[in-house]
Amino acid sequence: MVELLIVIAIIAIAIGLVAVTLPDGDTAKLDEEGARLTALLDTARAEARVSGTAVRWVPRAAASAGADDGVAHFVFVGLPPKVVLPTRWLDPRTTAYIAGGSSIVLGPEAILPPQRIVLRLQDRRLELASDGLGSFVVPVPKSDTTAALVRP
Repeated sequence: MVELLIVIAIIAIAIGLVAVTLPDGDTAKLDEEGARLTALLDTARAEARVSGTAVRWVPRAAASAGADDGVAHFVFVGLPPKVVLPTRWLDPRTTAYIAGGSSIVLGPEAILPPQRIVLRLQDRRLELASDGLGSFVVPVPKSDTTAALVRP
């Protein structure tokens, strides 16, 4: 009987550790939104450079973006008509704010100004940034040198 109690206690501790290490649902969704937006911005930037047209990404106002009304949550302005990219968040509660502006410039120039996007989902926040040369990424704090070595 004592052995059975010990096994149950070990299983309970293991389940508790797994539950603590798993990200919550909103954090996982926000990470997924960030990865998807980064891929969409890279695609639009490549298309802007290839076609030689000025392309911008414009998020919809935060007050109306949470509504699941079938309207675009963000738009790519200037893309050729043959290029169709998604314009809705995976989770309609997601909102975006552009630090220091109202749109993100994606091209056609090879060197762009540094730009930042802040994504929000409920009380969670994810920042994406580009130095103007590379893709948008989650910035690594300058004091965190080990993370800087690990990130691509």
